[in-house]
Amino acid sequence: QVQLVESGGGLVQAGGSLRLSCAASGSIFRIYAMGWYRQAPGKQRELVATLTSDGSTAYAASVKGRFTISRDNAKNTMYLQMNSLKPEDTSVYVCNAYLRRQPWDRASDYWGQGTQVTVSS
Repeated sequence: QVQLVESGGGLVQAGGSLRLSCAASGSIFRIYAMGWYRQAPGKQRELVATLTSDGSTAYAASVKGRFTISRDNAKNTMYLQMNSLKPEDTSVYVCNAYLRRQPWDRASDYWGQGTQVTVSS
């Protein structure tokens, strides 16, 4: 069993900051990549940022320069530092991990439940 638990969401004024965390636990052999996605009501889920095991990062154009993704490998925890938040960043932020549970398993995607981020104008 693998669990991804997000935390750190909340209500913040425009221009403010939040730091999201995603802790991965359970039977995990290796994590190849982790990422943050977001989904607003009535909209499709969109990629926010990704971080691979070799340290490569990628960001959506809408958050580049404002958001920073990072990871503590020892804790199997990923973070998303969000600065200069805008009302359009309001969404449910969902954690994703692409991992292998056992050496003989095929790598698969796992998802958290999501954490709400609301940015007021």
